[in-house]
Amino acid sequence: MRSKIYADSIIFTVALLLLLVTLSINIVFAGESAINCRAHNGKCTLPMGKETVTLEITPRPVTAMQDSTFTVTLTGNPPEQALYIDLGMPAMKMGPNRVQLEPDGNGDYVGKGVIVRCKSGRRTWFANVVVPGMGEAKFIFDVVY
Repeated sequence: MRSKIYADSIIFTVALLLLLVTLSINIVFAGESAINCRAHNGKCTLPMGKETVTLEITPRPVTAMQDSTFTVTLTGNPPEQALYIDLGMPAMKMGPNRVQLEPDGNGDYVGKGVIVRCKSGRRTWFANVVVPGMGEAKFIFDVVY
């Protein structure tokens, strides 16, 4: 009876350790595997319904703790409400960091913001472009510290 309880506790412990290791690996690599924008190289484009959204962050390379200009270009009809960008990190809850965008002609919208430096040292960030009434496009990219 004792050997069965002992064997069951070993199996449970090993299974728990494997689960923790798997979760840790997924958290560490979640941001890297999800990158869909090489912002250091230039503009990135994602679909949003039948339209497309293009994001450009300057200056390059995209660096934390510096003023950055965010330019969003939309295809199709202009939105009726102001669009904005929510900045954050895929693997970590961050405080609000919103970039308000203003029309700049020809479907372009421009705003200024700062990507803060994360204490954890992680460098993967997202810019979630929100177009009220149309949808959202989440650009995931790396920054330089």
